[in-house]
Amino acid sequence: MADGQVQTDVLVGLTADQVAARVAGGHTNDVPARASRSVGEIIRANVLTRFNAIVGVLFAIILVIGPIQDGLFGFVIIINTLIGIVQEVRAKRTLERLAIIGEARTRVRRDGASIELSPSAVVLDDVIELGPGDKVVVDGVVLASDGLEVDESLLTGESDPVHKQPGDQVLSGSFVTVGTGAHQATKVGREAYAAKLAEEASRFSLVDSELRSGINRILQIVTYLMVPAAALIIWSQLHTVGADIDDALRGMVAALVPMVPEGLVLLTSIAFAVGVVRLGRRQCLVQELPAIEGLARVDVVCADKTGTLTENGMRLARVQPLRGMSEDGVLHRSLGALAAADPRPNASLAAVGEGCPSPGWTVSATAPFSSARKWSGASFGADGDWVLGAPDVLLPADSPERAEAERVGAEGLRVLLLGRSDRPVDAATAPGTVEPAALVVLEQRVRPEAAGTLAYFAAQDVEVKVISGDNAVSVGAVAASLDLPHAGAPVDARQLPADRTELAGALERSTVFGRVTPAQKRDMVGALQSRGHTVAMTGDGVNDVLALKDADIGVAMGSGSPATRAVAQIVLLDNSFATLPHVVAEGRRVIGNIERVANLFLTKTVYSVLLAILIGVVEVPFPFLPRHLTLIGALTIGIPAFFLALAPNTERARTGFVRRVLRLALPAGVITGLATFVTYLLARADATATPVQQSTAAVVTLYLVATWVLVVVARPFVWWKTVMIAASIVAFCYALFLPILFGQDFWQLDPGHRPTMLLALMVAAVGALLVELAARVNQHIDARRARAAA
Repeated sequence: MADGQVQTDVLVGLTADQVAARVAGGHTNDVPARASRSVGEIIRANVLTRFNAIVGVLFAIILVIGPIQDGLFGFVIIINTLIGIVQEVRAKRTLERLAIIGEARTRVRRDGASIELSPSAVVLDDVIELGPGDKVVVDGVVLASDGLEVDESLLTGESDPVHKQPGDQVLSGSFVTVGTGAHQATKVGREAYAAKLAEEASRFSLVDSELRSGINRILQIVTYLMVPAAALIIWSQLHTVGADIDDALRGMVAALVPMVPEGLVLLTSIAFAVGVVRLGRRQCLVQELPAIEGLARVDVVCADKTGTLTENGMRLARVQPLRGMSEDGVLHRSLGALAAADPRPNASLAAVGEGCPSPGWTVSATAPFSSARKWSGASFGADGDWVLGAPDVLLPADSPERAEAERVGAEGLRVLLLGRSDRPVDAATAPGTVEPAALVVLEQRVRPEAAGTLAYFAAQDVEVKVISGDNAVSVGAVAASLDLPHAGAPVDARQLPADRTELAGALERSTVFGRVTPAQKRDMVGALQSRGHTVAMTGDGVNDVLALKDADIGVAMGSGSPATRAVAQIVLLDNSFATLPHVVAEGRRVIGNIERVANLFLTKTVYSVLLAILIGVVEVPFPFLPRHLTLIGALTIGIPAFFLALAPNTERARTGFVRRVLRLALPAGVITGLATFVTYLLARADATATPVQQSTAAVVTLYLVATWVLVVVARPFVWWKTVMIAASIVAFCYALFLPILFGQDFWQLDPGHRPTMLLALMVAAVGALLVELAARVNQHIDARRARAAA
C-alpha cells in the first residue's frame, strides 16, 4: 500500500491529500486504453507490406530504365497507401471519441462522499462501491459486503457467482451479480487485470476472419507464382525474341504488376474502416473490426424483451389486493419499505418506489434480487417479512392467485407478487411459505421503433427470437403486439429439454421464450449455432453476459451494465434497438461488396498469370507496356472497384468466400487471357500491321472483355453504375483515338490498322459471350445450392 498505510474506513475513503500523494507517486489507474493502433503503427502497416515492397522494386526498375509513363502504377500505389492511412486515422479518431463516450463509470468514496469517476481516475487504496451489474475495475480486497456475489466467469470460465465476505480478494474483470459492498484497490494500472482486459476489448484490429484469411491465401499463391513468371518472361524476351535488357525488364514489369491484386487488400481495409466510421456516426461503438463481417452473416437475432423491445423504465399501474385483503395502506407501506431497503433497486423496484413512499420501517434483514431465484425481500421485525417476485416462482402451480397473475400478464403487463413470508428473508430456506398479499402490476412501455425493426429483420430473412427472464405469457403479449411471427405461442423455458439437439428443434419451432435463466440463454445460443445459424445476441443486464460472450456477435445497450459492454463486440450507445438494422445492413454492405470487387481483382490476376506463361512459352514479345495495363486496370478494376466497394448491398453474406469468387474469376480470367493472346497472335500474323498496331489490338481486346467482366460483376444495374461504365468507355476511347494531351501518343496506341481493329472487336465479342455464359452457369450453381440449403 502507498505510504505503508491501508485505508479501511468505508464511509470516508481517501482524503484529497492522500489522493494527491498517490497521484504524485504514480499509483494511479491511468493506463492508456487505445481504441486503435498509433499513427506511427498505421503508417508502417500501410507502407511496409509485402505487396508494396514488390511493386516498389518494379517501380524502381522503371525509374532506372524509363520512360516514366510506364511507372504510373507506382504513383497509384502511393496514392492508395495514402488513402488507407488517412481513412484508418479518421476511423481511429472516431473510435477513440466513442470509446470515451461509452466508458463505464465507477463510484468511489472520497472525503466521506460518494463520487463518480472514470476508471482511469482511481488510485491505489481507493474505496470503491459495488452494486449489481458493476464491473470490478481494479484488483482489491472486500471491505464491506451485503449479500455480495461476484461473477468471475470472465477470468475462470466458471459461471457460478462467488459469495464475497470482508477480507476476500476481488479481481478486475469480474462483475457483481447480486448484493452490494465496497472494496479497496490493491493493484491499479498495468498491475491489474483490468488494464489487459480493457485494452483487449477496445482494440481496433483486423484479426482473422474468413474474408481476410481467404484473401491472404489467394495472395500467397500469387506471390509464389510471380518468381517463376518473372524468370520466364525475362528469359523469353532475351534469348528468343532478341530484346535488349531494358525491353526485357520492361516486359517483365508489365507482366508482373497486374498479378498483384494490392487494391483488393486496400479496399478491404477501407471498407471495414468506412463501415466502422458510419456506424460510429449512429452512436454505435464497434469494439472489434471482425464484428463488421460477422454482422453480414447473421441470420438469427436473439433479443431480450426488457431494454430491447420495451423501454427500461416502468410505471406502477396498480396494486391489486388478494385473498380478501383490503387496501388499508399496509400494502403500499410494505412496498415502499421494500423499495427503500434496496440501495440499488432494479427497474421494477424503482418503479414501485416511485409510486409508494417509504414508511421508515427498520430493516433487520435483506435478500437482494437475483435473476436465478427471481425474488427479493426484506424483514422488518414486528412489521413482518415481505417478499416481492415472480408469482410463478413464489406460488404453487395450482394457486388461483398464480392463475390471476398469468391472466393479467397475458395483457402484456409485468406482474409481481407481494407476499408475507413465514421466516426471515435471509434464512437458508427462504422464502419458505409465502402468503399472497397483492399483485403489483407494472406497465412496460414498448419502444416505438421496435415494430419497424422486427419488420426489417423479417424482410431480410433474419429470424428474431425473444428470450426473456420474464413470464412467458407476458413476453408473448408484448411480442404479439409487435406482429412477431408465432408470438401467440410463447414457451416457458422451464419446460425446454436439456439435450442440445432437442433444444435446437424447439428453438426452430418457436420465437418467444420466457423464464429463461442465464445458463439457458447460453445454451440456446449454442443450440442455434449447432444448426449452422450465425447468432447475434442483444442484452443489457448481467444475466446476458454469458450468452453475449458465446454469440457470434454480442450487442450491448449503452445504458446496460458495464459487464455486458465489456464482452460485447457492438455497443449501441443510444440504447436504440432501431440502430441494429443499420448495423446489420452495414455489415452486409461491406462483405457483399468486397466479394464483388474480389471477382474483378482476381480475374485480372488470372489473366495476367496466364498471359505471362503463354508469352514466355510461345516466345513472342510481351504485347503490353506497363502503362497499357495501368490504363486497363484503372478503367476496368481500380476506379470502378472503389465505387462498388462503398455501394449499398443488402445480400446476406455466406460462407465459402474463396470458392465462390474463384468460380467466376477463374473462367473469366482464362477467357480474357486467351482472347487477348489469340488476338495478339493473329495480329502478328498480319505483316502490314506495325508492332504498335499489333499491341493496340491486344489492348483493345483485353479492355473490352475485362469491361464485360465488370458489367457482369456490377449487376443489378442502377443509374450510377451505368454512368460509371459509360465513363470508363469514354475514357478508353479518349486514350485510344485522340492524339492530344494524355491521348494515344502518351499511351503509345495506334488504332489506325483497320483489319487488326476488326479482329480485336470480333475476338472480344466472342470472349464477352463466353464470360456471360460462365456467369450464367455460376448463377445457376448458386441458385441450386441456395435451394438445397433451404
